[in-house]
Amino acid sequence: MENQSSATHFFLVGFTISVELQFFLFVVFFAIYLLTVTANIAIISLVRVDNRLHTPMYFFLSQLSFLEIWYTSSIAPKLLSNLAGWKNISFSGCISQMYFYFSLGSTEFFLLGVMAIDRYLAICNPLRYPSIMNSHVCVQATAACWSVAFLSVFFLVLLISRLTFCKPTVINHFFCDIPPLLKLSCEDTFREEIIVFLFACSIILTSLLFTIVSYAFILSTILKIPSSKGRQKAFSTCASHFTVVTILYGTVIFIYVRPSVSYPMDINKVMGVFNTVVTPLLNPLIYCLRNKEVKEALRKVIHAKRSHMN
Repeated sequence: MENQSSATHFFLVGFTISVELQFFLFVVFFAIYLLTVTANIAIISLVRVDNRLHTPMYFFLSQLSFLEIWYTSSIAPKLLSNLAGWKNISFSGCISQMYFYFSLGSTEFFLLGVMAIDRYLAICNPLRYPSIMNSHVCVQATAACWSVAFLSVFFLVLLISRLTFCKPTVINHFFCDIPPLLKLSCEDTFREEIIVFLFACSIILTSLLFTIVSYAFILSTILKIPSSKGRQKAFSTCASHFTVVTILYGTVIFIYVRPSVSYPMDINKVMGVFNTVVTPLLNPLIYCLRNKEVKEALRKVIHAKRSHMN
């Protein structure tokens, strides 16, 4: 009969692979993590030092980079320790990881929605844009994204933390994700599963709706621009954000907003790695490679460093 005493720790299965492959993945993920933190710090620094980037769009981009550092840091260190052989995590550590992972993830969805609205105002209402998206509004919008996300996730995680978990407390994942954790509960978790699903739908689909509507108006406005050069310039200002949105929404919808029996758990682990380790690195790379102003600011900083060294 299963032991129903309160869990004090969990065992994260991680990836059931050979020791050699675990070492290889440790090196790869550690390198990606360092690159992610460095690249996002570089974006924040560029926005701070270059006056040409002191606009609402780049303010939100710097906020996104700041968020990505903490988002990947909520998962990557524990993933690395798991690959190194330390697979245990305390109950409080598990709940804390879950809280920060979902809070930061929800903040990112809200922030991307605000960025889509910002692009809509810049392209569809260029004359009123400076007065609408002033610095005060940008700070308020960002603060709302963070506070609403962290507050709403708090109640969700509080609900899950009050469940009783059966032993052995083995989580078939590399971090404390909600679906595999609910499977360990000794109680009927149908209510919690419905709440989690509705929460995921409300966060993901609501922000996605704002993004889709914003881009529908943006596309309509761009197609009315008479010159091809003007259309190309308008498209270029949205291309980076649209690429990031497509990658993020595609990954998260695959993981959370679908029937859990459709795919094996190993697929979820792979998608989880992509979402928590790879995507935070892709975001700054996409903005650097596709954004002319960011590339120019980066060249300016590199040139200044070389001149100083010479």
